[in-house]
Amino acid sequence: MSALETVLVDGDVHLEPLAAHHIELLRAACARDPDIWEIYPVSMLGEHFDRAMEDFHATTNWVRFAVLHRGVLVGMSCYIAPDESNHVVEIGGTYIEPAARGSAGVNSAIKRLMIDHAFACGFTRIEFRVDSRNLRSQAAVRKLGAMHEGTLRRNRITWTGYVRDTCMFGLLKTEWSGGRG
Repeated sequence: MSALETVLVDGDVHLEPLAAHHIELLRAACARDPDIWEIYPVSMLGEHFDRAMEDFHATTNWVRFAVLHRGVLVGMSCYIAPDESNHVVEIGGTYIEPAARGSAGVNSAIKRLMIDHAFACGFTRIEFRVDSRNLRSQAAVRKLGAMHEGTLRRNRITWTGYVRDTCMFGLLKTEWSGGRG
């Protein structure tokens, strides 16, 4: 897992292992989109932020990154549960503040960096789990070349009490074209 935890750079997008000096900046970035948290499994808004950070740090099988765009912290993303024996890792826990979404290309740069790095570290399969209501994230994952492999029905209870369906996507190293189409 330690090989996954490094600084990754693509132009104006930098991923840095999440550290104490990022926390208040991340809190502010999360607060810039109060509506998005309704479709996330956990809330990182207001009074929920500190608990989410405690839970993230209590989970030892995640590699967390602060996402910086042009030197400004705009979100986070994670490698989740790297399974080195089966060469599988999930990319998730991604949040990007509204100003850095879409045309800025931040999400695609994040995912390219993380996918390229995971494959370079010997992983051969990347997984993405997306709430079925999150159409924007599903489209972004498909654009990377990931295949929808099925939907887990009513498999997770979110922080709001909503029982969500989770779309499962997979991307194999042999299928990866660099996320550019």
